Amino acid sequence: MSVDQHSEVAPAVELPPLNRRLRPSAKAPVRIIHLGLGAFHRSHQAWYTHQASDAADWGIAAFTGRRPDAALALAEQDGLYTVVNRADDGDSFAVVSSIVEAVDGADVQRLAELVAAPATAVITLTITEAAYRLRADGQLDRAAPDVAADLALLASGIASPTTPLGRLVFALAARRAAGAGPLAVVCCDNLSSNGIVAHNAVAGMAGAWDAGLAGWIDANVSFVSTSVDRITPRTTAADIAAVQAACGYRDNSPVVAEPFSNWVLSGDFPAGRPRWEDAGAVFVAEIEPYENRKLWLLNGAHSLLAYAGQLRGHTTVAQALADPLCLQAVEKFWDEAEANLAGPEGHAADLQIPAYRAALLQRFGNARIAHHLAQIAMDGSTKLRMRAVPVLQAERAAGRSGAAAALMIAAWMDYSAASAAFQDPLADEVAAANRLAGAERIRALLALVDPALAEERSVVDLMESLSGTFGEQTLSP
Repeated sequence: MSVDQHSEVAPAVELPPLNRRLRPSAKAPVRIIHLGLGAFHRSHQAWYTHQASDAADWGIAAFTGRRPDAALALAEQDGLYTVVNRADDGDSFAVVSSIVEAVDGADVQRLAELVAAPATAVITLTITEAAYRLRADGQLDRAAPDVAADLALLASGIASPTTPLGRLVFALAARRAAGAGPLAVVCCDNLSSNGIVAHNAVAGMAGAWDAGLAGWIDANVSFVSTSVDRITPRTTAADIAAVQAACGYRDNSPVVAEPFSNWVLSGDFPAGRPRWEDAGAVFVAEIEPYENRKLWLLNGAHSLLAYAGQLRGHTTVAQALADPLCLQAVEKFWDEAEANLAGPEGHAADLQIPAYRAALLQRFGNARIAHHLAQIAMDGSTKLRMRAVPVLQAERAAGRSGAAAALMIAAWMDYSAASAAFQDPLADEVAAANRLAGAERIRALLALVDPALAEERSVVDLMESLSGTFGEQTLSP
């Protein structure tokens, strides 16, 4: 039917914005500070806190990292946002209210004020693996340009630090000055022994600035190790539209996640914590077996698929997994990893590895979760130290080649030379290594991941033999 010039078209209905007037919910008092406000925090730690039976007592003040955008968008909604639970058979939607303050990470004074408050009991971190700035020996790299710059800012007493570590140390100094007592720092980044990593990074930064502060941190701050797990792809415009259509409101900050979630924690909470176990979190005495199961099987496979998949022309995890060559590489790596996984107190059966592998295949194959390989591929020189190197070392110690773990590193090497969108904290060093040829190139790249392995000629030869397994096309950004 045509519409003539005199006809009136009804205006589109303007949907109301999501906020605490539309969805009434009281703001809990701030007792948790989070650094690294992003999609994963909102689908994981904030989601667990929202479901705790004592959630009314545990509000989160979440600070962004490099940019204020996420905080500005979330602040418009009083901290509320929608979690889209994306299963194979459809979506479900839930509004999460645990974030009660969203703050630009550059507001270091507000961070210090909240950390210094006696009510604050927990600081959680999702600042990415590369942000801890540790050398291969596990200690803070004081020579890293951003670390050195922050130490100069801290020493000046005038300007505010710019890195997550510098900001956290500045805020802990404020807590010490206020006499506010002990608290827990909970690392939620994908690092082996991540509580120890966080301690070494924070104490290293503090010690380089003020030895007294480093001593106070050792006496008053517990560093909790965790294993975190929930696939959370980047939110798209289509996801925002889907929330509007299903929920009848405008949400500028929804987050999409798979149905599966897991959180294993080990450590002390001297000032208390929410009842995260109500949402399924598990507290254990020994974290390493769970960390390694997740880092090697899930994260290791993700890294392998990220490099191999893109070299094969794929863009998402589901696409790469459907490629027989990529799937075979994952299965062989899993075989190597499983051979070196020991459960709590040596009981590997407690880790239920066959079931975990089967579940990963199902999760990775969920085509409705568009988990982009380019996102996973970032910061490989850091990630491979936890995901590939331990398996390769363990295999070689057992008298085996470790070829499947080596293939992951070789695929990263090929990707580093082929991708115009390569991102890594050692990007300049990688570029310099890629200007070399043959075994010298392999050795230089391997040295950025593990200097000891780079000294083993047999490992370099193995890497060189695996080069080009997935093709060496030039990848566009």
